[in-house]
Amino acid sequence: FGGKLPSEVFREHFLTCFIADPVGVATRHAIGIDNICWEADYPHSDSMWPGAPEQLDEVLKANNVPDDEINKMTFENAMRWYHWDPFTHIGKDQATVGALRKAAEGHDVSIKALSKGEKGSRGDALHAAARGNSGN
Repeated sequence: FGGKLPSEVFREHFLTCFIADPVGVATRHAIGIDNICWEADYPHSDSMWPGAPEQLDEVLKANNVPDDEINKMTFENAMRWYHWDPFTHIGKDQATVGALRKAAEGHDVSIKALSKGEKGSRGDALHAAARGNSGN
């Protein structure tokens, strides 16, 4: 590690993510507050959406996380690590949970199967590959 501690190398090269992790949030300073990001995992079906923001709020309040650390974990760290500013096309006032939910009103965000069991669908091909055959 070039004379560095493993924890120093970790903090230089790793970004960790959590969905709802009371222990991770409680130990955030040992991990490194600049190396942690919250993820909603939306639109994946195993996401905690639409309750994810409320569940995050519960974890943050239980651990008395101050606003500056919440900002780091919810957007600032990702912006820095990925060199991307999402606020060039949407204002921060439009990126709140309430504003985003209002903007999504009327949009169907329900979970739906994509393949519907149709022959030759991508899902069938993936399942055949997982079984070790080509489906032919």
